[in-house]
Amino acid sequence: MRRSYLDWNATAPLRPEARAAMIAAMDVVGNPSSVHAEGRAAKGLMERARAQVAEAFGADGADVIFVSGATEAAALACAGRGLKGAAIEHDAVAAWIDPVLAVDARGQVAVTAPEETALQAANSETGVIQELPQGLAVVDATQAFGKIPFAFNWAGCTAALISAHKLGGPKGIGALVIRRGTDLAAQLRGGGQEMGRRAGTENIPGIAGFGAAAEAAARDLAQERWKGVEKLRNILENVIADRAKETIFVGNDVPRLPNTSCFVVPGWKGETQVMQMDLAGFAISAGSACSSGKLRPSRVLQAMGHDDETARSAVRVSLGPDVAEEDVVRFAEAWLHQYEKFRARGA
Repeated sequence: MRRSYLDWNATAPLRPEARAAMIAAMDVVGNPSSVHAEGRAAKGLMERARAQVAEAFGADGADVIFVSGATEAAALACAGRGLKGAAIEHDAVAAWIDPVLAVDARGQVAVTAPEETALQAANSETGVIQELPQGLAVVDATQAFGKIPFAFNWAGCTAALISAHKLGGPKGIGALVIRRGTDLAAQLRGGGQEMGRRAGTENIPGIAGFGAAAEAAARDLAQERWKGVEKLRNILENVIADRAKETIFVGNDVPRLPNTSCFVVPGWKGETQVMQMDLAGFAISAGSACSSGKLRPSRVLQAMGHDDETARSAVRVSLGPDVAEEDVVRFAEAWLHQYEKFRARGA
């Protein structure tokens, strides 16, 4: 069976540039904290990757702190700060904030005190892009980085979270980007790595892959490859809307990530659709990958005012530059086939 991977928001396929950089880095034997030639070679690879990430993220004049991923970056940025946020934040951020900020039906968050707030740039489930006020304490740029134009410098925040595997880098590596001179309490203590902010010998192959992926992602944006992805997303939604008119497309009236479609047929459980599509050869999800498999309504949709039945019935299709129109059309036909069966059972 031919399979089509349509779950890029969960993780993007590894870019060939990242794979090549990681393989090369595996042959560099030194510890980057060592002062001999081998150590300096490893440190040189790390600092080159740090510069690649900083440039791609528009973070000149900021510090890029390599960590194990956006979850660790969220803990490092948010722990003990008493930050406010909204119920639509990713679990990695939601664990550290007070979710008191209002969310409207379009998925937009009302921010009252930016300097006390953690806010996502784009939602992983719906793709809805936030209007980021200046001065935010923390921006979760995990989904936005590499898919839409975003620069740390013009975002005007103090700290931002990013992850390599969302843009075609390896899993298990990410970064916290902070304004230079910002006080930060280390969560992992021991050695003096990462300017004393994150102890532990650095993951040099992962870091090298992250740098290469970030550079390639910036090139994709410059070449407007994501505009082609947006066209495919719109083709998918138009085909489904034409033949399944009751379908609700979440966030389609506000700016969204170009690759993300979250849609609902109330009463048709999202996890059922995911299994049906998996058997048909398509990888999609019923929400954030970190929440998939948990039989509960989407708290993102609930926060936007949808009832429990609707929040249990959402699926997310997320595309990437390597997805072909044929994949999208085949998926739409397979989904509509199952939709017609669902409707027939309810008749």
